[in-house]
Amino acid sequence: MVIDISYPTPKTLTFIDVLTQRAQQQPEQVAYTFLNFGEKTDTRLTYGELDQQVRALAGKLQGLGYAGKPALLLYPSGLEYIIAFFACLYAGTLAVPAYPPHSARMLPRLQAIINDTQAVVALTTRQIRADVLQRFASLSELQQLDWIATDDLSSPPVQSWKQPEVTPASLAFLQYTSGSTATPKGVMVSHGNLLHNSNMISTQVGLNEKDRGVSWLPIFHDMGLIVGILQPLYAGYPTVLMAPTAFLQHPVRWLQTIAESQATVSCAPNFAYELCVRRIGAADRAQLDLSRWQVAINAAEPLRSETLKNFSAAFASCGFRPEAFVPGYGLAEATLMVSGVKRFTGVTVKYVDKTLLEQHHILNVVQGSRNAQALVGCGKVAPRQQAIIVHPESLTRCRPDEVGEIWIAGDSVTQGYFGNIAATKDTFQGYTADTGEGPFLRTGDLGFLYDGEIFITGRLKDLIIIKGRNHYPQDIELTVEQSSPIIRAGCTAAFSIEVEHEERLVVVAEVRISQSGLAPGEVEQEIEKAMKAIRRNIAERHEITVYQVKFVRVGEVPKTSSGKLQRRACGMRFLAGSLREWNS
Repeated sequence: MVIDISYPTPKTLTFIDVLTQRAQQQPEQVAYTFLNFGEKTDTRLTYGELDQQVRALAGKLQGLGYAGKPALLLYPSGLEYIIAFFACLYAGTLAVPAYPPHSARMLPRLQAIINDTQAVVALTTRQIRADVLQRFASLSELQQLDWIATDDLSSPPVQSWKQPEVTPASLAFLQYTSGSTATPKGVMVSHGNLLHNSNMISTQVGLNEKDRGVSWLPIFHDMGLIVGILQPLYAGYPTVLMAPTAFLQHPVRWLQTIAESQATVSCAPNFAYELCVRRIGAADRAQLDLSRWQVAINAAEPLRSETLKNFSAAFASCGFRPEAFVPGYGLAEATLMVSGVKRFTGVTVKYVDKTLLEQHHILNVVQGSRNAQALVGCGKVAPRQQAIIVHPESLTRCRPDEVGEIWIAGDSVTQGYFGNIAATKDTFQGYTADTGEGPFLRTGDLGFLYDGEIFITGRLKDLIIIKGRNHYPQDIELTVEQSSPIIRAGCTAAFSIEVEHEERLVVVAEVRISQSGLAPGEVEQEIEKAMKAIRRNIAERHEITVYQVKFVRVGEVPKTSSGKLQRRACGMRFLAGSLREWNS
């Protein structure tokens, strides 16, 4: 059964209505299953059970006086997080998804969130509460929070819950940005934003109650929360969840779960598909049946046409079809999705002149030509949403053959950054200089529109400009990764630094020797070989001389909590000399 939630309707104004309607109409249908892979028993929740547990916890939050106040959600992957998130919605409490700090490196982000929200309560589990309070006993921000272990609570009667007075304009939660280029900021997502974006995803991609989902994405991140948890509830299909570490340790688990649950929908960033190609061997592939996988969403980071081709070829024998790939583009400031490919439509790959692209001009060329650059389309802009391409300096519209900053307008665009008026004005109040159109959300992403489809070329703040030419760091990073098998996929950062009043290129790459099969005497030779190959390939393909290549230990290239490269942070650590170099 499909619940008609075309935004707005008199009956469905918030996600509270979505869950209560599911619980009333399909109480016995399993909504979520969480796999523990033998560590403990797998768990599941029906719509009816979820609604009951959510009401009980929401009543408790209301009784403690937390309605209308921000609450940190500090949970590991699991069903407890889902219950707590919806309990905040039901209580009228402002949910703030975060991640439990397992190391000191994670503390600055969490401290920034606490200080920004002025949160006084954290919802979590008994184990995490004890661990955090003991490990970080000297950190006042954490010690002063009211820690509520939801697995420790005796269930109050459901009748203690009272329907909060919320509207589509009411805030549902704060989605903190990943902080890939700056201090994380709290994106204010309303119930109306959530419903509008969920409706767009369902209609644009084509998701319905006949689907089945699988997700290992981090639940505190926008894509993991909205595509992995909220979208299945909205569209009415069951989904199987697992922890990100379960996938990263053994990528085959993701595809095995898709096969065993006969899933039709799953979503991951580009690096995950690349990791499957590299880490899943022929023996495991022989046991996989991926023929029912119809929607393989690829989003959240630059899409590489080679990855799509390699994955399709590697898993063709498993029944995977190339047309299952569904590229998409989005960002937290637009709730999530901006554009996406319709299921079964297939992927659009454009080939443009690389030299002209570096000058922000688009010229179509033939595939295979010497200077061809492949760009993957991210689908058409969803209905009831507008995208324009604007010169970031002059603030005038670009011509169709020009690259510019992507500006977005529509009901999925959120209300701004929590408590940050200046940043909200800079990002959410873009107006064209010549026509005065606006307001638009300035995404900070560079790209162009072709036949209504969005093509992303890079990130404005990450752009490398050397001798007047523009270079996209992800292109250089791909060249580095392809130069040697010892370079870790998705763990290379390219950026520029100033040396004697000139911009120079620096490459930092993580290397892993343990899985290379090299004998001790061959390691140094392979390192030297990789260093030479990187310099040669970058010079040939990008016509740049590399100022310095630095090989570092596993985990040294800084990333956001959602796995995005922090190129600026890497550059700062490089200049400070704090990157730990690889050593034998």
